[in-house]
Order: sequence, then C-alpha cells, then structure tokens
Amino acid sequence: MAGREQTVQVQGHRLRLTNLDKVLYPATGTTKGEVIDYYSRIAPAILPLLAGRPVTRKRWPDGVGDAEHPGMSFFTKDLERGAPEWLPRMPIEHSSGTKTYPLIDSQAALVWLGQVASLELHVPQWRFGPDGSPANPDRLVLDLDPGPGIGLAECAEVARLVREILRGMSLESIPVTSGSKGIHLYAPLPGTLTSEAASNLARELARALEADHPDLVVSSMSKAVRAGKVFLDWSQNNGKKTTISPYSLRGREHPTVAAPRTWDELEDPQLRHLLFSEVLERAAAGIAPFFGTSTPAALDRYREKRDAARTPEPVPDAGSRPAARGDGDPPRFVVQEHHASRLHFDLRLERDGVLVSWAVPRGIPESPDRNNLAVMTEDHPIEYLTFHGTIPQGEYGAGTMTVWDTGTYETEKWRADEVIFR
Repeated sequence: MAGREQTVQVQGHRLRLTNLDKVLYPATGTTKGEVIDYYSRIAPAILPLLAGRPVTRKRWPDGVGDAEHPGMSFFTKDLERGAPEWLPRMPIEHSSGTKTYPLIDSQAALVWLGQVASLELHVPQWRFGPDGSPANPDRLVLDLDPGPGIGLAECAEVARLVREILRGMSLESIPVTSGSKGIHLYAPLPGTLTSEAASNLARELARALEADHPDLVVSSMSKAVRAGKVFLDWSQNNGKKTTISPYSLRGREHPTVAAPRTWDELEDPQLRHLLFSEVLERAAAGIAPFFGTSTPAALDRYREKRDAARTPEPVPDAGSRPAARGDGDPPRFVVQEHHASRLHFDLRLERDGVLVSWAVPRGIPESPDRNNLAVMTEDHPIEYLTFHGTIPQGEYGAGTMTVWDTGTYETEKWRADEVIFR
C-alpha cells in the first residue's frame, strides 16, 4: 500500500497531500509525489494558458496501469465535493444541468489537482469574459492525428503546410507534440471571431489542404478513410469542445506531456514525444515556447514579424509617427490582393494612426447580401496604404501583393466584435 503523506503550505493555502509514494505510471515508477512536483514546477508555463478557462480533468486515482491492465480513468467536469473553498469556480449550463468548473489560477490549485490524480487538464479555446459568460476564442487549434501506418514525421510535414497557410493570413503558429499520437497547432486570435466562425475557418483550411494533398491529408470525421494519412481535426474549435492543455501530463503508459516545440525541432526526423522530466529541463533552460499574454503597442506585433533589411514592406521605427491629417479628412482604406501560399485578400481600415487589418480568405463579397469570413490580423502602418511588391520566400507573408482597391470610408459601427462601414 502506498504511503507517505504530509501537509504543506502553498501560497498561503494549507494542503494535505496523501499517498505520495503511490505509483501512477508503473512503466517508469513515477509516483504521485512526482506528479505533484511536476505541476508545481511547471506552474509559470501552464498557468497563463489555463487562466480564465474552465478545466475538465481526466483522473486516474489508481494510476494508468499498463497495456494489459489499463487503470480506471474518468473525466470530471463538476468540481469535486471536497475541493478547497479558496479554489475559484464558474458555472456552465449544460443540457444535463449546471456544472461548476474550477478555474486554475495558482500553483496551489495545480498542487491540489495533482493530489486528486488529475493527470490530464482539458480546456476550451475561449476564456470567461468579464460578465461571466464565454468570450470569443483567443486561439485557433488544429489537431493533426496520424492514421494507421504513419507517425509524427508525417504530422510534422502537414504542420509545416498548415503553418504556411496561416502565415499567409498573418497568423503565426506554435506546434505542440500532444504527448499521445500527433501534433496540435495553435494560432492566436484577436477575439473578434465567434467559436462557430473559428471552427468554420479551421474546417475551410482543413478541406483546402486535403484538396491540395489528398494522399497525405484527410479532413473527414470517418475513421475508415484515415489509413496512411494525417487527420486534420478542426472540430476542437467548437465552443463546447476541449483540447488537452499545453504542458499537461498525459495518461499514457509513460508520463509524456503535451509539449510546445520550436519549428526547428519539427525538422528532426527523430521527433518524438517528451517526458515530464524533459519538459522540466527545457523550462529550466528557458525553452518554453508559447504565445505571450501581454498586450503590445499598436505596431509591436507587426515589427516583431518583419526584418526591415529583408522585406520591401514599410517597417517604421518604434518612435515614428504617421504624418498628421486634417480633422475633416475621411479615413482611408485599402484592399490588397495577396498571392501568398494561397490567394486571399487583405482589408485595411485607417483608425487611430494605424491600419486595422483583416485577412479575407474567400475574397471580398461582390454583393451586400453575401458575407465572407474575415480574420483580424496585426495592425499595419499607414504607409501600407500604397504598398505593392513581392515579399521574399522565407519571410513572413511571403508572396506578391498588389493594391486591388483603395479610397475612403464612413464608419457606421465599430465594436470589438463588429465593424460596419461603407
């Protein structure tokens, strides 16, 4: 019988930890105490990714077992009855009734999750808004799942293809080896798309990639057609679905982690999933890639993505300001045709000294009764109003750009989630 217990103080909270010697991963002898230690030490990396999201837990109270005798596991949405009173929580209405989810916002909360053997932490792509309701998603996720007969190398190949499409839409991405089979690909969103719109965008991307690479990619939910191909699962952008959080442990035979990786690592033909001990070593060495959570100045994201010495695009200095315009001058717009990895259009509207920008994958609607998806990207400098030229291969947004239309506009409505102009 597993032994050893202790009472600890974590960030001012008293926690009783029991059965610390219980082996949760028999293949490696990894104990419950080591799981708690992992979540405690990885807190600086994982907490910003969990913040504000309802956490669904997958628990293995008696460990993961082995291939012949897998351990009992179960998903938990509703907060455990013995959860600490200090743990933040939020309710969500389901068809079966109200579920109260924990909000994991502290190292102490992570330690408690380890205590109840919540090995896997699953979250949606959205966070709760100020009013307590789900906000629009702040990231897009694509799950690259290898079918029978292939593995991580093929997933990495597809990830690179997806990356180029996203970069053509001014969306950067980060790969995460899932710790299970494949690769998750994340791209930050500005919060202007609903979950339904984000899901539609991901589905369109998956179908387009399948059309271009039918021998490598499949977007159908049918398992019968996945042999020898990478299933590009777009459905996890649905507001009711969840994905394993980056830096979460996995309940596999070995204690692997959903580990954010660099793009250089995906070039390695020996690419493999990482163990929790390796992820801790990487974090200690400063190798903990994922998107930051701070809000940059208007053009900081634009500058970070571009090298002025390598691109013909305008890259103004951080201290520069656009030329002053008269108070009565109407704001300007430009629509640019962008021949990136896939043709799309970019719409830019002058506002507050920058060009607020959107990528429009299906082009500008030709009639007012038609709506096309528009994905907000980083703000661009005013000088981009007249930009046309070829961005070199290997640079952000590589491809030829021309001015398709330009002029002035009038604003009817400008909100975070809706812009109407004419």
